[in-house]
Amino acid sequence: MKRRTFAAALVVGMGALSACASTPPALEASQIAPLNAGYLLAAGDRVRIIVFNETSLTGEYSVTPQGTIAFPLIGTIQADGKTTEDVSQFVREKLKQGYVLDPRVSVEVISYRPYYILGEVNKPGEYSFSNGLTVQQAVAAAGGFSYRANRGKVFLRRRAGEERTVDLNGPAVQVLPGDTIRVGERYL
Repeated sequence: MKRRTFAAALVVGMGALSACASTPPALEASQIAPLNAGYLLAAGDRVRIIVFNETSLTGEYSVTPQGTIAFPLIGTIQADGKTTEDVSQFVREKLKQGYVLDPRVSVEVISYRPYYILGEVNKPGEYSFSNGLTVQQAVAAAGGFSYRANRGKVFLRRRAGEERTVDLNGPAVQVLPGDTIRVGERYL
């Protein structure tokens, strides 16, 4: 009799405690900006900077862990948190200062920084980003769910943002470069 009372009290207590836990707010598909709409560069991105008619300045450059790009003639370009258009404008302005007459500059991302998947998947780790990747595809790339995974929702953390809940039974949510996906453990 005492065992049953204890077990019942334990179950009720666990239920009460789980009700106190805060769940991150859900992330709606409409809250996800398309990748080409103001993508911000950061460490790990690789860009191609084209200075038309100046082949010696045209090339591929990596954004360093400090968020910079080393560019000939100009020196260091602060790229972290900037769009490709921002970097293009900066290079254009610097080259106008006595280096190139009326420079035309184009900047494009050629490879994005990786995304990360942690928790209850078979192969957690760092993965190469590809455009159009969804959370469900990222889980599949990580070998699928482990046997202990909560298969209904995962947690997504955007660059310098808070962790949000993604309902895997809802609309597909796109992964962005630098995202961290965490698959939680199921209870019971």
